[in-house]
Amino acid sequence: MDIVLTEEVKVREKEQEAREKNIENRLEVIIMTIPSNKKEQLFNSLSKANNTFNDIYPGDRSERQPVHTLYGGANLFKSDTPILLGKRALEILETYAHNHEVFGKAFGLTGGNEFSKRIYDKVVAKLKSEAIEDFRIDFEDGYGNRSNEEEDATAESTAKEVAKGMKDKTLSPFIGIRIKPFTEEMKERGLRTLDIFVSTLVKETGGILPDNFVVMLPKVTIPEQPETLANFFTILEDELGLVKGTLKMEMMVETTQAIMDIDGTNPLYRFIKAAQGRCIAMHFGTYDYTASCSITAKYQEMDHPVCDFAHHVTKVALAHTGIWLSDGATNTMPIGPHRGNLTPAQEKENQEVVHRAWKKGYNHIRHSLWNGYYQGWDLNPAQFPMRYAAVYAFFLESYDDAVDRLKTFVEKAARATLIGDLFDDAATGQGLLNYFLRALNSGAITEEEVLATGLTLDEIRGRSFKKILENRAGK
Repeated sequence: MDIVLTEEVKVREKEQEAREKNIENRLEVIIMTIPSNKKEQLFNSLSKANNTFNDIYPGDRSERQPVHTLYGGANLFKSDTPILLGKRALEILETYAHNHEVFGKAFGLTGGNEFSKRIYDKVVAKLKSEAIEDFRIDFEDGYGNRSNEEEDATAESTAKEVAKGMKDKTLSPFIGIRIKPFTEEMKERGLRTLDIFVSTLVKETGGILPDNFVVMLPKVTIPEQPETLANFFTILEDELGLVKGTLKMEMMVETTQAIMDIDGTNPLYRFIKAAQGRCIAMHFGTYDYTASCSITAKYQEMDHPVCDFAHHVTKVALAHTGIWLSDGATNTMPIGPHRGNLTPAQEKENQEVVHRAWKKGYNHIRHSLWNGYYQGWDLNPAQFPMRYAAVYAFFLESYDDAVDRLKTFVEKAARATLIGDLFDDAATGQGLLNYFLRALNSGAITEEEVLATGLTLDEIRGRSFKKILENRAGK
C-alpha cells in the first residue's frame, strides 16, 4: 500500500469514527413506532415472497453450454457419425481455406494477420478434437414423414448405434433426439418413437443413458404438450428403473403462439412450469417461425426483424430462470455447385460460393451472439468452420480490453471497500464477468487466459461480481 493511500485510509478512519459517535448520540433520541412483533409479521410475508422469487429466478447456470447443435436425419445416424463429420468439416476447411490468410479474408476478420492465424489455429484444433459439441438425432423435419414400420425400425437402430457410440466413446459431449410434435395429428407417432428409442437404449446399455441426453419437443403451442411429455418421462423412468428426473427435455419456439397467447401474454414460462422441472433449454426455429409470420422464403433469415422480436421476448420471459437459449440455423449451405474433376474456373466458382455462404452464416452467428444467444444450430459439417470462426472472433476481439477493464474494476472495488466508500457500479463488473465465463465455456479462451484478470476460476464460475467483492472484503 503506498503512502498516499495509507494517509487517505487514516483520514477515512477518523471520519468514520466521527460518524459512528454522531450516530450513537442520535440513537438516544430516535423514536420508532412499529412494535417488533408486527415488524416480524410484515417481514415473514415479505421473506416468503422474496424466496419464491429467488426460486423462480435462480440465475444463469454455470456449467458448459454447447455453442451449437447439429441436427441430422435419424436415418443417417451411426455410432461414429460425429467422428466422420468432424473429419469432413476439416477437409472442407482445408479445401476452401488452406491457410489463415484465405480464412481471414473469407470471413472479413479484422485485427491483422496475427489475429487471423490465432482464430484459424483454434478452429483447426477444434475440428480435430471436438468438431461437434451437441448432436440431435432428428425424427422430425430432418427425417420426414415415413411409414410407421420404417420409423419404428429407425428408432430401434439409432438407439443401438447410440449404445455402441457410448461404448466406443465416439459420441458428442451433448446428444439427444428430436421427436415429432405432440400435436393432435402427430402425438402418437412422437410418443411411440421416444418409447422405442429409450427402451431399446436402456436395454442395450444396462440402464445407462449418454451424458447430457435430452429430448427435443418441437412446435410447442400449449402447456399441455410439455406436461404430457414430462408425465411420460415419469412413466418411462418407473418402468425402466431409471432414477427419477433423469430424462430432460428441450422445447422449440417455432410459432407466433409461443410468443404471444390469445390473451396477449407470453406463455413460455407456463411451458417451463408444465415441464415439471425437466426443461433445460429453449431453441428458436427460424424457418417455421418466419413462415408463421407470413414471411416469404427469400426473406426467411435469422436476422429478420420478426426473429429479433421473438428473440428479445423469449430472453425477457426466461431471463435468470436457468433455461438455456439457442438461436436457429442459416439454411444457405456452403457447398460448391461443381463435383468431380474440376477445371480451375470451377474450383474458383466453388470457392466463391462457399466463401459467400460462410460469410453469410458468420454474420448471422455474430448477430445472434450480439443479441445474447450463445448457441445455435448447424445443419451440415461445411458450416462448422463459420460457427467456430464467429464464436472465437466474437470473444477474442474483446479479450485484451476485457482483461484490463475487469482488473481495474476489481481494484477500484477493493480500494473503495478499504477506505469505506461504496462501489455502486457492480452491473458493469457483472457484464465483464459474464464475458469471461462465456468465452471460457465456448473454448475461445483458456483457463490461463482467464487467470490474467486476477480472479480465480472459482470466482469466475461463481457468476457473481457482487459476491466476489463481498468475499474479498471479508478476507
